[in-house]
Formats: sequence, structure tokens, C-alpha cells
Amino acid sequence: MALRWGLLGVARINRAVIPPLQQSARHELRAVASRDLERATAEAAKWSIPRAYGSYEELLADSEIDVVYIPLPNSLHVDWTIAALRAGKHVLCEKPLALDLPSLDRMAGEAKAARRVVAEAFMYRHHAQTLKVMELVQAGAVGRLRLVKGAFSFSIASESDVRLDPALGGGSLWDIGCYPVSYALLVLGEEPLEAAGWQVTGVSGVDETFVGQLRFPSGAMAQFDCGFRAPFRTQVEIVGSEGTLLVPRPFKPGLRERLVLTRGDEAEIVDVTGEALYSGEIEDMADAILLGKPPRVSLEDSRGTCAALVALLQSASENRPVRLFG
Repeated sequence: MALRWGLLGVARINRAVIPPLQQSARHELRAVASRDLERATAEAAKWSIPRAYGSYEELLADSEIDVVYIPLPNSLHVDWTIAALRAGKHVLCEKPLALDLPSLDRMAGEAKAARRVVAEAFMYRHHAQTLKVMELVQAGAVGRLRLVKGAFSFSIASESDVRLDPALGGGSLWDIGCYPVSYALLVLGEEPLEAAGWQVTGVSGVDETFVGQLRFPSGAMAQFDCGFRAPFRTQVEIVGSEGTLLVPRPFKPGLRERLVLTRGDEAEIVDVTGEALYSGEIEDMADAILLGKPPRVSLEDSRGTCAALVALLQSASENRPVRLFG
């Protein structure tokens, strides 16, 4: 059985998601929707998608769509995920899944009631490089975990970019800071006790640069920075009692990547052969829907990431550390 997909929007990220959908035997891309029928028709023609709709509601009413992908601005994720669930669709939604915990809990309740899968589209979580990092860490390659340091920045191209709009859930922490935060939670396998954040806001009021720290029950720490006003950079460094593991391209790994494992004076290169970046999240949806496997990014995982991000923003706003649990 092939899962029949619809795209709820014509965002640029569709370029990355459409090829694995069209290349997999377990998926069939059936429809695309936009609030502008002309744009939907153009997108459908460009990618040979059979159906184009001039509203999101029309696509959700299509009984021949099983799964929807939601690449809409952050502030629209909750409402349209819930609308899709109530229409009987499974949902793969771009990060961040929600901008606050009550909304995320509401989504989880709707997913349970509808008996449908909802997954947050953290594509890096499915890549062979991330799986190798977890294998090394869990095997004790760096010893007891002490610190996870991450960075993700780029220089934003347009001042009218939706990522600078507070009404649409803009800001660098929600857009790209979520990557190093979610990576740290994955590696450490626990949720933080305390968050401390500092931000530089722009004209619109959203954070354009963010620096944060998280403290965990085990005694481990996480540090990261993100922003829209610096050159493109990505990196994660995992520091343990016996060594370090450097991940030069943690969030957008390619077909061939290299990790650097350092213990004492010796540095070992660990080569990783991966796959097309977005194919993993697509196939994970098929495993969850068709085979009943738990999604690799569970709603509990998403809740932990959301809680950390909310606490970091609160800390930056109130200029004080914020306690999460305990």
C-alpha cells in the first residue's frame, strides 16, 4: 500500500520533501494546496502533482489523501495540524510543532482521539550520521557526558522574511535554535532542570541572535548559539569524561560525512555514509502508519524540546534563570 500525500502549502522547503515522496514505492504525492489557486497550480505543474487546490480546506476534504505535510509559518502549525487530524489525516509538520506547551498537549490529545500519527519534521534525527553519533555515545566512546555545545546561524536574506515576523512565530530560537537544543536533549537522553538565555532583538521584536545554556539532572550541561546576523555555521561538540566527538554538519548532513572522535592526543576520523536528508522522515512516517512503529521523533520528544525553548525565551525576557522541573 502506498500512502497518499498532500502538501498544505507551497513553501520552499517543499523542494526537499517532494523528491523522496516521489521516489519511494511506499508514498504517492497526490495533491498540493495554497490559498492562491494559481500558485498551487504552478507548483503542481512544476512537480507533476495530479491535483491542485486553492484552499487548505479543500485538500483536507479530499478523501483520497492519507497524510499531509505542513510547511506553513510557525504560528499556523497547531491549527492546521488539528484541522488535518479532524479530517482523518496523518501529519508530518515542520518544526517547531508548537510555540507553547498547552498547544502541543492539545495536538497530542487530538492525535490520540483521531488515532493518527503526528510527527515533527526534524529531518536530521533520521540520518545515518545522527544514528552513528548515538551509537558512539551510548557505547561510551567519550565517557560520561559532561557538555553538548552547538551552533546554527546564517545571514537572513530579506528584511521581509516571515522568520522576522513575531505574529508568525518568528525568531532565531524557534527557527534554528531548536536544532542544537533538540540535539542536546537527544544526546543526553534527559530533559533539562534549568534554562538561561540571552537574546539580541531586532526592529520587529524577535530574537535575531540567541545564546543559551541548559542544566540537566545528571550534571551535564548544554550550550548553544543561533542567529540570523552571522555567517552560515553549524556544529555540535559532545564532551565527555574521556574524550570529545565533533560533528561538523549535524543538522543538514549529506551523503558522506566525517565525525572526529578525540581521546587524549589521538583523533580518529569516523566516516559515515548516509542518504538523501529528507528521505528518513518520510520513510519513518510509513513505518509508523503502515507498520505501527513508534515515530523516531515522538510527541514526548517534541514536548521536551518545546519546554526547553519556552523556558529559554522566558529567561531571556526576564533576565533570570528559569527552572523547568524538579
